[in-house]
Amino acid sequence: MTYFMGMFYTQYGKFFLDKFIAVTAIIVFSPIFLLISVINFCTYQNVFFVQERSGLKMKSFRFIKFQTMKDMPTIWVSDMDRMTRFGRILRNTSLDELPQLFLVITGTMSLIGPRPLLIDYNALYTPEQRNRFDAKPGITGWAQVNGRNQTTWEQRFQFDIFYVKNVSFKMDMLILVKTFFQLIKFSEVNASENETMKPFNN
Repeated sequence: MTYFMGMFYTQYGKFFLDKFIAVTAIIVFSPIFLLISVINFCTYQNVFFVQERSGLKMKSFRFIKFQTMKDMPTIWVSDMDRMTRFGRILRNTSLDELPQLFLVITGTMSLIGPRPLLIDYNALYTPEQRNRFDAKPGITGWAQVNGRNQTTWEQRFQFDIFYVKNVSFKMDMLILVKTFFQLIKFSEVNASENETMKPFNN
C-alpha cells in the first residue's frame, strides 16, 4: 500500500502540489516581485539573471532568478565583490529565487528536487551521480536543507540521490518545513565569506 501511495504522489500528487503552491506564492508575493523588479532595473538596467542549467534527464533549460551581482569580469572580481548590497539582501533571504516559481508552473522545475547545476558539469558526473537527474530540479531540496552551499559536492550529490530514491509526500513536507526555518535564520547561504558556491571540478 505504501508503495502505491508513493507512486501516486510522485506521478500525480507532487505535480498538483507544485502548481498549487507556486500559483499561490506568485499571487501573495506579486507586490514584492514588482518592487524587486523596479529596484533591479534601476540598479543593473536588468531585472533577471538567466543561465543554461541541466534539468530532468540532463536536458538543458533556461534557469532564472533575480539578478544580485554587477556585470563585471569574473576573472578579476569574485562573486562576493560583484554582489550589491541589495543583491546580498535578496540572496540572504532567498528572494532572488522567486522567479523560479514560474518554471514550476511550466513544469520545468519542481518546488523540491536536486538543485539545477551548470551544463558545463555534465561531463564530470559519475554514473551514480547522474541518478540525481532522474527527478526535476527544485527550488529547494534535501541537500539545500542539510548544509546548502557549505557542504562538499560529494555530500550534496549523496543528499540529492537519497532524495530521488526516497521521494514522498512526508519527505517533501519535511523539506518545506526545514526550508522555512532555514530562511528565517539566513543560514548557509554562501560557501564562505569570499565565495557564493565553490565550482565543481570532480
